[in-house]
Amino acid sequence: MKTPPRLLPLLEDGLIDEVVCQLRAGKEAQIYIVMVNGVKRCAKVFKDAQQRSFKQAVQYQEGRTGRNSRRNRAMSKKTRFGQQEQEQAWLNAEVDALRQLKAAGVRVPEPLSFVDGVLLMELITDAEGVTAPRLGDDTYTEAQALDYHQRIIREVVRMLVAGLVHGDLSPFNVLIDAQGPVIIDLPQAVNAAGNNNAEAMLLRDVANMREFFGVFAPSILNTDYGSEIWALFEAGDLHEDTILTGEFAHDETLADLAQLFAVMDDAEQEEEERKTRLEQ
Repeated sequence: MKTPPRLLPLLEDGLIDEVVCQLRAGKEAQIYIVMVNGVKRCAKVFKDAQQRSFKQAVQYQEGRTGRNSRRNRAMSKKTRFGQQEQEQAWLNAEVDALRQLKAAGVRVPEPLSFVDGVLLMELITDAEGVTAPRLGDDTYTEAQALDYHQRIIREVVRMLVAGLVHGDLSPFNVLIDAQGPVIIDLPQAVNAAGNNNAEAMLLRDVANMREFFGVFAPSILNTDYGSEIWALFEAGDLHEDTILTGEFAHDETLADLAQLFAVMDDAEQEEEERKTRLEQ
């Protein structure tokens, strides 16, 4: 096939030997199968910021920082340099997440190199050596659904223990290789402790898996692993081997409005007293 312009420099520099074919096109990147030293690899070519259709980038970028304080200040001020740094932080996010999660034992593709917006990584294949299918492209028996659901929940736990939340986990961001589910597409992964949206994202990730597998195994629809996992994480009790039940009792206690208003009145009075002291 004709070599895409973004892959030409890698071909000329000998980082890849051949572009075999395009695998798929997504909202953030185009995926190609390439040859590297005689081995099939995956090349993820990220689209420019103005071409990406990922509309909620801001909430995913919260908590991400540049390489030094000067860059962090520029990113916060939205200068041209800051926007460039923010874009670079977005592009670096996936390779950083892959390296961090691979080291933590999470089933993700192994990153090989990242050059000029192109991520070279392991190509995930099935038992026959064919490109692995996406989870959402197949149907499953009840036993398979229960098994795969539990495996993915365990990967979500490993990710959170490593400090990350996927943020966009769906049946189309999971591949099925010879050993089972592999998590992919991580440019929007967020720091669990540094992003105020992390809890909501984790709950949504887990709910997406629950709704998908619940079609094949209805008992899964009665679980609440997301709330259980996050509660354990907040309490510092979540570990890779934590035994989960899928059950969670939500606090349905009504708020004491009288006490809340009293606290607000006290705070207002303290502020007035502070202003009075400053004027004096």
